[in-house]
Amino acid sequence: MSTGTGPRELTILGDPTRARIVRLIRDSPDGRALVGRLADSLGLRQPTVSHHMKALATDGIVLRHPEGRVVWYSLDPRNAERVDALLGDDAARPETELDLPRIVEDLAERYRGTFSAETVERYVTESHELLSSDSPTPLLGSRIAAFATLRLDALARTETTHHAVPEVLFVCVENAGRSQLAAGILRQLAGDRVLVRTAGSAPADAVRATIVTALDEIGVPLGGEFPKPLTDEAVRAADVVVTMGCGDACPVYPGRRYLDWDIDDPVGKPLESIRAIRDDIDARVRALLTELVAG
Repeated sequence: MSTGTGPRELTILGDPTRARIVRLIRDSPDGRALVGRLADSLGLRQPTVSHHMKALATDGIVLRHPEGRVVWYSLDPRNAERVDALLGDDAARPETELDLPRIVEDLAERYRGTFSAETVERYVTESHELLSSDSPTPLLGSRIAAFATLRLDALARTETTHHAVPEVLFVCVENAGRSQLAAGILRQLAGDRVLVRTAGSAPADAVRATIVTALDEIGVPLGGEFPKPLTDEAVRAADVVVTMGCGDACPVYPGRRYLDWDIDDPVGKPLESIRAIRDDIDARVRALLTELVAG
């Protein structure tokens, strides 16, 4: 049974669909649920929910209770703290201290010879301010470090003339739907042939569960992606900027290619509609990749 906080642990704790499943089980009258009922509540297919249940059971979050031809699931009381972390509930979350100096120190070491410690500290501090909000965010320290790293990498890219591979920046309003679909698909198809970034003009707190599901259905992992605010250096570093419904929020710089994809907003839509949006984006991403590789 896993007790650490490695990449697999963070994936389990950060998946919004699994968090919703766990919350539904916890809040059920008798503390248990069937896959079919969970699927109905989530608007997902039973095989998709079964996939998530298998991962949660393997990782010790839920327990299986076979009764004849059906299997009930309940939360494993032995892992109550990890369940609390998965749910991200304020009352259950232990008090934590955000160690920004440690984050700055580690990133300063990482970028030694590229950026001064003062520059690293400024980007970490700004990233903290950009990601902090009135609503608590799970894994805030990890997000700050990841976001600051992305911004510093982008800044380093803007200071070099020749790039080994092109970079594409996908921008939508919340960075929780269309831009994440496009980025996930392009990363899967392009591998290391293209750098892929995302941002939002008004980012949400988390990627929508239906987006995670729609990507998972076609074998595309979300990984550690989370909604990020649009920053100046992200646009400057990109060779292609693709906007999807964010209006004129994206600054325009010479030497970049700008595309505006007119794609339906998935907010509030059922999974069936989101699959159609995903497939529309998939076709556009494949065409763009062909152009990038050919160029």
